[in-house]
Amino acid sequence: MTETVKKPLSVKKTVLRVLLYFVVLDVCVITLYPYFAMLCTALKSRVEIFSPNGTILPVTALWSNFIDIWSRAPMAQYLLNSVLIAGGSTIIAMLCGIPAAYALARMRFKGQTAFLGFIIVSQMFAPVVLLIGIYQVMQTLGLTDSILGLVFINAAFNQAFTVWLLRGTFMSISPEMEQAATIDGCSRTQAMLKILIPVAAPGIVTTLIFIFINAWNEYTVALCLISTDTLKPLTVGINTFNGYNMIEWQYLFAASIFAIIPVVILFMCIEKNLVSGLASGGVKG
Repeated sequence: MTETVKKPLSVKKTVLRVLLYFVVLDVCVITLYPYFAMLCTALKSRVEIFSPNGTILPVTALWSNFIDIWSRAPMAQYLLNSVLIAGGSTIIAMLCGIPAAYALARMRFKGQTAFLGFIIVSQMFAPVVLLIGIYQVMQTLGLTDSILGLVFINAAFNQAFTVWLLRGTFMSISPEMEQAATIDGCSRTQAMLKILIPVAAPGIVTTLIFIFINAWNEYTVALCLISTDTLKPLTVGINTFNGYNMIEWQYLFAASIFAIIPVVILFMCIEKNLVSGLASGGVKG
């Protein structure tokens, strides 16, 4: 009797597992297919791209397209500008966000609930809605057409996300650890630096990667503020291959792949901390 009960359960479990694998495979194919099509197009010639009898796979892979883009546009400068903008805005957002998140997680003050609500509301405004105001402010400060201006703007737009996610991370850590450190003679700042931040490393790394990606992918503000070609980030610079009369799809997609590679490498480096960081950042306070 026991064997007859276990056998149907085992079959049901196997069927459910097969279905799960099938769904996961479908999701992976749907997600990765655009990147596969992008790579195939980047390896084609212009004649083959516009051929009515063309297929998704290139007849002859032209790896030289990935080399040609470096001579047709200042790709190295675009890449450096993107690194400076994304890296600078990430550093500023983290330096300002960590103390703010710590204060909201550990301290109690009048108007705290309203302040937290304001943080959430500020996330509802897309940069494009505030574009005119942003341009006027940057023009007043003399930061239009400058990398520094984009660094400050990206840091500001990612600040609310940084504070909210890190606050949840800090609240998931027992305050008794910091209390023990203060008993041993540490100040509040020392307890935060030596105890809290090392324990909260997964959440901090997760927040860092999301800020970097948001700043790396930003397009609209950079397009409106930057007019000098050598100051453009990669997201705007690849428009070089999008002309008025012709779009060079093979070069456009080749440059887009170069824009994706740094983000993929960054994800691979912090993948172990990503899930735990998101889980700790989702704690309610």
